[in-house]
Amino acid sequence: MEGRPLDETESGLVERARRGDVRAYEELVRRYQDIAFRLAYTILGSVEEAEDAAQEGFVRAYHALDRFRRGTPLRPWLLTIVANAARTRRATAARRPALTLQAAATHPSGDWAESPEAVALIAEQRRELLGAVNALRIDDQRVIAYRYFLDLSEAEMAAVLGCARGTVKSRLSRALGRLRQQLVTGAPASGEGGRHG
Repeated sequence: MEGRPLDETESGLVERARRGDVRAYEELVRRYQDIAFRLAYTILGSVEEAEDAAQEGFVRAYHALDRFRRGTPLRPWLLTIVANAARTRRATAARRPALTLQAAATHPSGDWAESPEAVALIAEQRRELLGAVNALRIDDQRVIAYRYFLDLSEAEMAAVLGCARGTVKSRLSRALGRLRQQLVTGAPASGEGGRHG
């Protein structure tokens, strides 16, 4: 079989892309396009806008490859650029749509099927949870979405949010506290819902 191995390291792809190898950069885009889109979507709340922001982020990153620090992970750096592109797009549009988080559908595993009552209960609990998240301030929505919906690490969240890891921990802790209060009382913890944050 001719050509490079399929499991080529990220650093090798980055170095090839820096030298102008478009195929290497296309492989990096393939690896990160899903997470980049989901991140942009959590900021913009629109599929079309998120697709455009992710694409714009990849273009910006390509032109900034010479500024990427060798030996560091690409994903946090790239996600920071995508997040900035999404924020710029949101600000330019002079609107801030409510963040709409959608939980992935869960499917029962194994040979047994859940009862209709159990399925309805799970769906209702999911709606309540997402409604409570969407009622939080936008900053709380984002930190919860980044951690639990996008599964970003604390280091990746710190890069995307532009803050220290300790700050990520405290923001996430406060956001989860407000989410718990929202779930118990049904009222925003700070008196500010998602539209006012």
